[in-house]
Amino acid sequence: MQQLKRSTPYALPIKILQFGQGNFMRGFFDWQVDLLNERTGLNAGVVVVRPRGAKPGTESAPLLDTQDGLFTVLVRGLNEAGEAVKAYRTVECVQREIDPGTGWADYLALAANPELRFVVSNTTEAGIAVNDSDRIDDAPPATFPAKLTQLLVKRFEAFQGAEDKGLLLLPCELIDQNGPALKKAVLHFARLWNVDPAFDAWIDTACTFCSTLVDRIVTGYPAGDAAQIRQELGYDDPFLVAAEYYYLFVIQGPSWVGDELKLEGANLNVKLVDDITPYKKRKVGILNGGHTTLVPVALLAGLEAVGPSVDDADVGPYLAAAIDEEIIPALEMDRAELEAFAADVLLRFRNPSIHHRLASIALNSWSKFAARVMPQILRYAELNDGRLPRRLVLALAATMVLYRGDVIELSDDPATLAWFKDAWPQVDSGAQSVAELAAGWLANAKLWGRDLNGVPGLTDAVGAAIEQIRKQGIRTLLG
Repeated sequence: MQQLKRSTPYALPIKILQFGQGNFMRGFFDWQVDLLNERTGLNAGVVVVRPRGAKPGTESAPLLDTQDGLFTVLVRGLNEAGEAVKAYRTVECVQREIDPGTGWADYLALAANPELRFVVSNTTEAGIAVNDSDRIDDAPPATFPAKLTQLLVKRFEAFQGAEDKGLLLLPCELIDQNGPALKKAVLHFARLWNVDPAFDAWIDTACTFCSTLVDRIVTGYPAGDAAQIRQELGYDDPFLVAAEYYYLFVIQGPSWVGDELKLEGANLNVKLVDDITPYKKRKVGILNGGHTTLVPVALLAGLEAVGPSVDDADVGPYLAAAIDEEIIPALEMDRAELEAFAADVLLRFRNPSIHHRLASIALNSWSKFAARVMPQILRYAELNDGRLPRRLVLALAATMVLYRGDVIELSDDPATLAWFKDAWPQVDSGAQSVAELAAGWLANAKLWGRDLNGVPGLTDAVGAAIEQIRKQGIRTLLG
């Protein structure tokens, strides 16, 4: 079968430098750039740079260049009306991909391109990291920020510090305040390398580092559907990625960022905001917190995946009520906006194209619970004169029961697993009560940030819920 190739020459000016060639950036960022080019005339070409290049003496994995930078995004899932959606798009905005291990000079040459305006990155949570060993003459240095700093220094020198040749940076790594974090990393290397102090001033005044929040599930190539996809497309594309229907891109930055990206009239779910914090709390509370609330309850109810759990006659209404009545009231944002987001989340959970195993989400459940659900429990109690959110407390108790270890194979930090491995046999033998089990775990200040036995009624409520789960089964408690 024929390969995907361009029928017309490359034509777009290079305006965007993208660190990261993975599934997510292709199915999220490049897909949006392609739509902006079509709908608003952004007219932006992308050069993709691999954050970690091939090691000397080795060949890199195939680049997008093997099919002229083209690739296909398959969007499938449920739309706002709950209807199944399936659509292919050939993304044409990527003009080239560079492996810094074999094309370092080509990478640095981009610094002198007067049309370059944006830098976007997705290099994993650990990507924005610094060291004291990368040097200014390394070709290439090890870390992403050092690679970026070398390019920015070259650009500063090429244009003699011209203010209008600064860049707009949109890091998409999943860390808080990723914009300031990347700027701090760049300045670290500038000082380590004794770069002209005027460079620091140029970074401050000519370059803009925006914090971002990104949200879309991109699953990569759906190998199980390969034959059908080839038949429907009429060509073979090993770079194809499948993405869910929903996506959200939140950018914290000045209003002119929207003008430069030509967002007006694009009809994309991109929000330009003054403060990204409420959106992060919304995502953590409803999307991530919804997962963490669902998982232990659904597993104890005998379910295996997210979609069937949301459709389950007992578990589905429990989750919807937990989000609507206990999580949303604890979040400081417009309720209508929170409800709309929650409706999208439940549709995403039901997406029949994604088989999301509960056991996979249960990885490191306790750190997730501490970050995603416990803040809502405490906030709810604060807002309701000490009354506790019954369903979220049940999820807390269910997680403790899950860590008895007889439902799934648990994966967590060794200290946590050891604690429950020691505690549950004592409960089973009668040497320790369920109430003592609850009190012992709630006293874990390293996890919770403080001893939660001080929260009025929480220890008793968790202990009682554990007893009820053990005696009655989880399903009887979900109404």
